[in-house]
Amino acid sequence: MFNVETLSEGSVTQQVNGRLVVETQGPGFTEITEAVSRWVFGTGVLNGLLTIFCRHTSASLLIQENADPDVRRDLLTAFDRLAPRDAGYIHATEGPDDMPAHIRTVLSGISLSIPVVDGQMVLGTWQGIYLVEHRDRPHARDLIFHLIGA
Repeated sequence: MFNVETLSEGSVTQQVNGRLVVETQGPGFTEITEAVSRWVFGTGVLNGLLTIFCRHTSASLLIQENADPDVRRDLLTAFDRLAPRDAGYIHATEGPDDMPAHIRTVLSGISLSIPVVDGQMVLGTWQGIYLVEHRDRPHARDLIFHLIGA
């Protein structure tokens, strides 16, 4: 049998919204963990739930290992295999990288939910928060934060 440990409890008394614009350099991972952590701590919310939402259909959000960069390189290689640019897609209005970017976003997602305890995001030891750019050229990606708690 499993026993769930209560970490905190109380009423929801506060919510805070935020925005972060991430300038990407083309395909790859941009770690945003530190910026998000500073924002969460600065809100004064001690215990709650953080939602991060990416307002784009060709970029995604991931919680992934932040210790070994080979993990991120291998993930990009896997995305290339799963959604190659030269697969003959019908949708090509915005270029040959657009439809594969949409598929990669479907596979990886556009939102995250992260618990907050004692003013800190509850991430694992080797976990970082990343915006993943799936397009070939740089973009400004708009992320919206919603923190609810007490």
